[in-house]
Amino acid sequence: MTSDRQRPAHVAIIMDGNGRWAQLRGRPRLFGHHQGAKRVKEIVRACPGLGVDYLTVFAFSTENWKRTQTEVAGLMRLFKSYIRREARSLHEENVRVRFIGDRVKLEPALVDLMDGLELMTAGNTGTNLTIALNYGGRDEVTRAARRLAHDVAQGKLDPRKISDETLPRYLDTHVLPDPDLVIRTSGEARISNFLLWQSAYAEYEFIDTLWPDFSAAVFADVLSRFGMRERRFGSVKA
Repeated sequence: MTSDRQRPAHVAIIMDGNGRWAQLRGRPRLFGHHQGAKRVKEIVRACPGLGVDYLTVFAFSTENWKRTQTEVAGLMRLFKSYIRREARSLHEENVRVRFIGDRVKLEPALVDLMDGLELMTAGNTGTNLTIALNYGGRDEVTRAARRLAHDVAQGKLDPRKISDETLPRYLDTHVLPDPDLVIRTSGEARISNFLLWQSAYAEYEFIDTLWPDFSAAVFADVLSRFGMRERRFGSVKA
């Protein structure tokens, strides 16, 4: 475990490789997504022992609607079954759950489950789990800018006083600290429109492990490497 000074309090993960993991085993892509959902539970449970207070996972992007209708429909069923199945245990384990992303395009039954889980866990004080669902960084900033512009038009906000601390108050993540570390699994080295504003000074780890193989031990290993990094936030070492 890393020291308090070096530990990442907030880790964000792009959970990539579910479909490839399944195809390598001759199974349909949705089988990999089901295995990946099980892995989330293990990683959430590992967070307290590893000193991670906030965990944000990228479950479905605004671009994922381009996938086949079969895969998208299967993912939506998976999200609903995951919430129904895990809600009680997440609550009993003191996990605070939040969802970020645009809910307008999601079916009402799923949104109701999301709202219910957030309400159920609102008073919990353990790991903060944030699930990005129908989320895109550009979409989030666009929606935030729209709300900010509305407040300016309504006279609630003086445009002369807008700074780089103003926009974050309109983001989906306004109640969360910025991520210290962003992990992407499966060997891809891109950020895929994930937490664009929030990750300006995050450290990145791109690893070859496919998400269904991303165990608590792999997680701990990645965090240990984070502990060896020197974060300067634009300054120089004294």
